[in-house]
Amino acid sequence: MNMRNQWPVLPVVAGLASGLLTGCGTESGDSGASSTSVVMGMSDDVLATDPASGYDPGSWLLFNNVFQSLLSFPKGATEPQPEAAEQCAFSDTKAMVFECTLKDGLQFSNGDELTSKDVKFSFDRMLKINDPDGPAVMFPTLDKVDTPDDKTVVFRLNTPDATFPSKIASGAGSIVDEDQYDADGLRKDGQAVGSGPYKLDKFDDNEAVFSVNESYKGTAEVQNSGVTLKFFHGDQDALKKSLGANEVDIAYRGLGAGAIADVEKSGDDTGVEVVEGSSAEVQHLVFNMDDPVTGKLGVRKAIAYLIDRDALIKDVYQGTATPLYSIIPAGIAGHNTAFFDTYGARPSQSKAAAALQDEGITGKVKLTLWSTPSRYGPATDDELKAIAQQLNDSGLFDADVQSVAFDQYEKDIADGKYGVYVKGWIPDYPDADNFTAPFFGKGNVLDNNYSNNAITSTLIPRTAAESDRTATNDDFGRLQDIVAQELPVLPVWQAKQYAVVRDDVYGLEYCLDASTVFRFWELSKG
Repeated sequence: MNMRNQWPVLPVVAGLASGLLTGCGTESGDSGASSTSVVMGMSDDVLATDPASGYDPGSWLLFNNVFQSLLSFPKGATEPQPEAAEQCAFSDTKAMVFECTLKDGLQFSNGDELTSKDVKFSFDRMLKINDPDGPAVMFPTLDKVDTPDDKTVVFRLNTPDATFPSKIASGAGSIVDEDQYDADGLRKDGQAVGSGPYKLDKFDDNEAVFSVNESYKGTAEVQNSGVTLKFFHGDQDALKKSLGANEVDIAYRGLGAGAIADVEKSGDDTGVEVVEGSSAEVQHLVFNMDDPVTGKLGVRKAIAYLIDRDALIKDVYQGTATPLYSIIPAGIAGHNTAFFDTYGARPSQSKAAAALQDEGITGKVKLTLWSTPSRYGPATDDELKAIAQQLNDSGLFDADVQSVAFDQYEKDIADGKYGVYVKGWIPDYPDADNFTAPFFGKGNVLDNNYSNNAITSTLIPRTAAESDRTATNDDFGRLQDIVAQELPVLPVWQAKQYAVVRDDVYGLEYCLDASTVFRFWELSKG
């Protein structure tokens, strides 16, 4: 898996095996939209306009506004609801056959009719292309898609997967026009044809311009006449200046902790304010279990006993994150505090020393922490340096930090060259499964040579098959406890989600929740 958005809440499919998902909301194209357009600046890039390829925050932002999925996450919702579908449900008791009926009168923005054949084409195409930077990796359980008629789509799975509705409600479930996309290859012209609330009118290195799709039929109620997304390619200073110069209305994903703190301190004098939302973005230290140093449990335990998350949040992130004590973040059903319970919140030099002594280590542990400068946030290098200093201050480690460009970083991790390295993760869908199966299931994406048979053979399959998501809490708790004991990863922080907005722009609070869906249609300007 390409670590989405940085690495892209509660149970989302409870009761799907026995009950239907039925539609809600207004079904109209222009729902009394304002005549005013909104300009948003973002430091992330949009890496793809083709849903078979994009698997990053910027691309999914585009997908969620230009394309429809059968299901979607409405504002504040924790369960997927029908979008292009009129209703969806598992039609069997084993969560292996998922059936959807489309709404009447669906159209793409070019006027083409949207039928079940387009839905099948979209999934078949994504899986066939299997782009390494795309979302096909999310669908190992999808065996085939049937279309008994123009309005019915039947997904047949090879393994029980109660999280399947959440997966197709994400950007990975985007429906494309069969007549506008090649079944065998990615679209290269930077254009997009979808049936979502917006049309993509322009896309280049500097900006993407969206207008309202008058043919849209779904649940979104559009509050503006269009959105222009300006790209700042990681240049935080330029983004901040553009906001101050009234060249953008919103700064999203790109201002560092210092800039956020400056805006909050300035109060109402500047005409801008910070809007804070919930987030399930997390960051971990990952240990290579085959490394001669970090492969030793005593070394990993010593690091876990010495890390001071509170100091990192205060000194590096200036309060814009919260300490994380498990692999499933707070706010997601199944979360526990396994690392807090096992290693505590306050650093303990004596417990760290004892862990090393039990491993037979008496001298200082020489260790390199590997970082990458921007992929997981602009403060990542500073964070890793602070962690190295914490380890060195204990007198038990001789640690330093090396920062490598992301492309090389990923290659070196795959080649097993690093003992400990940083990874960030934003969920594809808001369920505990998305914080566990990718990291600890078979063929896990961390490339850290970790495997636990109880997790891979029992806990992950059993939680995936349970359609009542509240019934998975005990198994997810057991999984987190195992990970805390064996320490293949060390959770560090959970993000808060921020945007800075001019005081005449409204609706941003409906765009910042744990579903990671940024809803252009909620924005208005007056």
